[in-house]
Amino acid sequence: KLILLDSLLQENNPLLKMEVGHTPQNGSYHDPTALPTKRHIHKPPTSNPNTPSKAVNFTINPDGEKKREKYLTAKYGAHQMALIRKRLKVEMWMFDQLQELYESETESSNDVDIDLDEVLDIEDENQRKKFIRDILTDSKSSKEIINKFVDDLLERAKTL
Repeated sequence: KLILLDSLLQENNPLLKMEVGHTPQNGSYHDPTALPTKRHIHKPPTSNPNTPSKAVNFTINPDGEKKREKYLTAKYGAHQMALIRKRLKVEMWMFDQLQELYESETESSNDVDIDLDEVLDIEDENQRKKFIRDILTDSKSSKEIINKFVDDLLERAKTL
């Protein structure tokens, strides 16, 4: 008669309910339903108050210690880096030219912001010129100087 192991495991066979473990010397078995006894953990005696503690105590700076700034750096490919350098060169040129356009005025050119992306998003060349001139309305420079700046900026922007 062949009995499959699988069928034995599925039945509540009393032969399979065995406890594994060592038997005590007196021959009694461990009751698995009994609650475990509480174990005592021995703590080292507290040290003398004059002995320095080995614990690390961090103190909070009451002045609101400046948080360390974190920067994310990225490595770009050669082509992407060339595009970034080209864009930066145009941006720096534009900044220098704006400094010159607003040089004689008391206002700083820091108030003037020409977003190259906005300029490049405009399809029509005449609309681009009008957009830049509208930003430069506060400049007291001559119309010829402003027109030269606008034309030069649009030429450089085409390379981007």
